[in-house]
Amino acid sequence: MRMLVVEDDAAIADAVCATLRRAGHAVDHLTDGRAALTALQSHAFSLVVLDLGLPGEEGGEILRKLRAARDGVPVLVITAREELDLRVHTLDLGADDYLVKPFTLAEFDARVRALLRRQASQGVPVLKLGKLSIDLPGRSVNLDDKPLDLTAREFGLLEALASRRNRVTSREHLIEALGTWNEALTDNGLDIAVHRLRRKLASSGVSLRTVRGLGYLLEADDSA
Repeated sequence: MRMLVVEDDAAIADAVCATLRRAGHAVDHLTDGRAALTALQSHAFSLVVLDLGLPGEEGGEILRKLRAARDGVPVLVITAREELDLRVHTLDLGADDYLVKPFTLAEFDARVRALLRRQASQGVPVLKLGKLSIDLPGRSVNLDDKPLDLTAREFGLLEALASRRNRVTSREHLIEALGTWNEALTDNGLDIAVHRLRRKLASSGVSLRTVRGLGYLLEADDSA
C-alpha cells in the first residue's frame, strides 16, 4: 500500500516512515501542508499520517478539505497537542484516529494495522481467489493453507490486481500504486515484478494475464 506521511519533525518522520516501510508499505513524506494538499489531489494513497502543526497549511484544515472533497482515505493524526477539545474537534473533522506524541512505534504500528483492518472490513478483508487466501490488512497470502513467500513489491502488485480482479489494471496504475517519489517504479521493474509473481502463482489456480496495450488481468479458475 502507498502511504503519505505529513510531518515536519525530521526525527519523528524518519521513525514513522521506517516503521511503515518495514511493514512493506510504499511511503512518501512531506513537511509542508500545501504540498500535502497538492499530493492528495493528484495521487491515491491508502492511508495518511498527518501532523496538525504544519507550515503552509495546518493539518486540521487539510483534513477539513479532504472530507469536504469526499475523500475517504483513512487519516491517522499525530500531534503533541493532547487537549480533549482538540481531540474531539479533530475527530469530528473526519480523522480516523488520534495519537499523541510522544508515542511508541509499536503503538503507532498497531494503530495503522487497526485502520487498515477497519478499511478492509468495509469491503472484503480476506480475498479468496483460486487456491489463494489473501489477507489484505495482515499483508499475507496462503496457498493451499500454506504461507506463500512474497516480497513487499510482489504483495503490493498482487494486492493492486486482486482488488480489481476480473478487471484490467493499467501499467500506469500499477506504477503509481507501487512506486514513490523517492523510489519510482520503472517499466522494467514492473516487468520483473510481474514475471516473478506470475511464477509464484503457477499452481494457485490464479492467472496473471497480459492484455496487450491495456495492462494486466488477474483471473481465478473457479474449478481450482
